[in-house]
Amino acid sequence: MSEEDRVAAGWERLNSLLVRLSRPDVSDPDHGTPVNAPVSRASTLLFPDLAAMSRVGRRRYEHEPIYGAMGSANQHDLERAIAIIEGGTDTQIVSSGLAACTTALLVWTAAGDHCLIPDSCYGPTRRFADTMLKRFGVETTYYDPVLSEEALHGLIRPNTSVVFTESPGSHTFEMQDLPMIAHVAHEHGAKVLLDNTWGCGITAPFALGVDVSIQALTKYPAGHSDAILGAITVANEPDWHRLRDAAIQLGQLAGPDDCWLTLRGLRTMGVRLARQARTAYRVAQWLQGREEVARVLHPAMPDHPGHAIWSRDFTGAGPLFSVELNARFDRAAMERLVNGLTRFGIGASWGGYESLVLPTTGGVVRSREGALPVGPTFRLAIGLDDAADLIGDLERGLEVLGRG
Repeated sequence: MSEEDRVAAGWERLNSLLVRLSRPDVSDPDHGTPVNAPVSRASTLLFPDLAAMSRVGRRRYEHEPIYGAMGSANQHDLERAIAIIEGGTDTQIVSSGLAACTTALLVWTAAGDHCLIPDSCYGPTRRFADTMLKRFGVETTYYDPVLSEEALHGLIRPNTSVVFTESPGSHTFEMQDLPMIAHVAHEHGAKVLLDNTWGCGITAPFALGVDVSIQALTKYPAGHSDAILGAITVANEPDWHRLRDAAIQLGQLAGPDDCWLTLRGLRTMGVRLARQARTAYRVAQWLQGREEVARVLHPAMPDHPGHAIWSRDFTGAGPLFSVELNARFDRAAMERLVNGLTRFGIGASWGGYESLVLPTTGGVVRSREGALPVGPTFRLAIGLDDAADLIGDLERGLEVLGRG
């Protein structure tokens, strides 16, 4: 199998599963059943008597509607679907991908704890750790995402409760050795949390030793840039009870319309992402051959430093990667390139059907010296556009790169 085929293979294997997840049960012989469950909008649910209300109220761990603030029928359908995709036992849907990161950190840390977070983490996760988590009495150390086993042992303290991971890393795409990290963390009694947004659907986090898998469902599952929500998935009942109780206390949920849109998006996720992954790989290969480009930061490329880990841990690749220009170009030149593109929208987020570009030079924070690219860098999110059209657009942009 070629590398180009391999980046799409994991997505294609999901198709038969995705078209069946959380579909309504066809069991009423006298009435037809809709293919998609209807949107269920409700704040208050009524019960025939107090005993029934009390009985249902005790089932808060069972993904059943109890009260609107604890989730709708659509949310619970989506939770069951994501748990299956991730290979976990239970999922809690929350209001955004960032809420998934922050809620998980709140659940598995307490005042006086120490937390390890990779230096390559999603920027808003870092801001949360440096502000609110710090005010709650949790200390954070930012570690080299590609550190050795010996180095990780040296960073863990007696009060380290969480080792947070993100593989690949935001913007700089470092691949983390999750089985090694999980082995060391568990030896010291710490939980391993993974921001699995890039790998949702193409890696098995719990088989790699992760305890908690976090996703921004805004990206691949919703897929149409019209819904904001996140998910936290766990693999055992004690962790599920701890997570579910905390989510209820924090008021974390997603609206039924966003959940319904995401369930609809799931049906085509495998088809969409297989196409997008192939196109991204072709664009990355083309860019790698341009003299204006210093590096293409894409884990599926054979020369990527983390390619062996990607090959071991992933069944496919995402459509998101970064491009570092040669250092002879300055930031202003890179911005001229970005502003001149016509097939790429300028905007945050990724994983939708549209292609996006986002400059990262000047907007990414790292604690470690030398962790950021030397040349000006931008991120590409490849959508459903034809590869030739995107390459043509980038070629025109690169040709005017050096003009004043």
